[in-house]
Amino acid sequence: MTLLKNIVLNRTKCDILIDGGRFKKIARELSVPADATGTEIVDLKGECAILPGFYNTHTHAAMTLCRGYADDMELFKWLNEHIWPFEAKLKAPEDFKTGLRLAALEMIRSGTVFFNDMYFCNEQMPKVLETMGLRATLSFTFLDFQSEERRRAMIDRIKKLPFGGNAAPSGRIKFAVAPHSIYTVCEKNLLFLTDLARERGLKIHIHLAETRKEVEDCRAAHNTTPVRYLEKLGILGNDVVAAHVVHVDDEEIAILRERGVTVSHNPVSNMKLSSGVFRSQAFLKAGVPVTLGTDGASSNNNLDMRESMKIAALLAKNTYSPETLAAEEIFEWATRNGARAFGLDAGEIAEGKLADAVIVDLNNERLVPHHHLVSNWVYAADSRCVRHVICDGKFLMRDGHVAGEEKIIADVRAAWGTAVK
Repeated sequence: MTLLKNIVLNRTKCDILIDGGRFKKIARELSVPADATGTEIVDLKGECAILPGFYNTHTHAAMTLCRGYADDMELFKWLNEHIWPFEAKLKAPEDFKTGLRLAALEMIRSGTVFFNDMYFCNEQMPKVLETMGLRATLSFTFLDFQSEERRRAMIDRIKKLPFGGNAAPSGRIKFAVAPHSIYTVCEKNLLFLTDLARERGLKIHIHLAETRKEVEDCRAAHNTTPVRYLEKLGILGNDVVAAHVVHVDDEEIAILRERGVTVSHNPVSNMKLSSGVFRSQAFLKAGVPVTLGTDGASSNNNLDMRESMKIAALLAKNTYSPETLAAEEIFEWATRNGARAFGLDAGEIAEGKLADAVIVDLNNERLVPHHHLVSNWVYAADSRCVRHVICDGKFLMRDGHVAGEEKIIADVRAAWGTAVK
């Protein structure tokens, strides 16, 4: 049990009692229950405010090892000539563990409490992540490149994963199924993976309509567009999280809304790879559930959701109007919408909700003056404003420090060296 004293919520100083991983009580003034033992009291002295943590709905966590490796080129050249050859050199599972820990550290320090990952997951990854305290949905990226030999090998590997239920004792980590995209997975396997996911009640995580080339290639191969192709196959549903979804028309947006597909907007990666402009105004108008993702650190090049919030909002305003995607709306995409997409009773600071939160320093110059905290958080702040991070009722970061962070950095340097001589 933890009692947060004198913390600012909605411009009002209050106390918050956390018990059993949830916000049990929020009031102007609380005391430790008489029958409680071992309760930690943390007095924030009115100098900090509490906000929901971030829910990053699309990333490739262990690609932190690729950060800065191949920049300033379009998606398919970047993938085919640089990223996939680099990944082929990674040693499994050691390098994947190292990259995952680094990603978890970076996300915690910038206020993320959950991420939806698409990478080369195996049964060891939940064990690694469990020690970091985050929530996550982990998936094994399936790519067959239309090769029968590779298809069989990938199926053998994915069948060995302990799918179903919780992937770790805490219940914070779950598995998902991730066909990479329609251009890397054949139709037979798209259907196989969909059936596998639905038999076991798992999310389906896929890149969709990211580039014009993807659309053109889909038209050439299937005489239709990517969204319509997946609709024809019966794959779209409320268990699907589709990343990017840049090149779609109004009818396709309506299909996504009707099927209940969650869309993960990745503005920084889209802009860096020149993939196109997300139709935020059209998605808002249609009522499609939209969330926010960073993508991987090789195409972002960081995992800072607050930065992605700001860039998403500014891109929408520059494309449409100053009123499009207001601070409160993009904040919802990054917090409550992301939590809802994965069935988490979280994403807001309220009694009974899961105790996931970021505590920000109101004395930081980026948050002064305090006219509108959410506006400051979206447009002005940076990760230095984050003082503490809480997930599942436990502190993952205190006063800007994450337990074990020095070893994580040292391990990455030992494995991959440093440019410093």
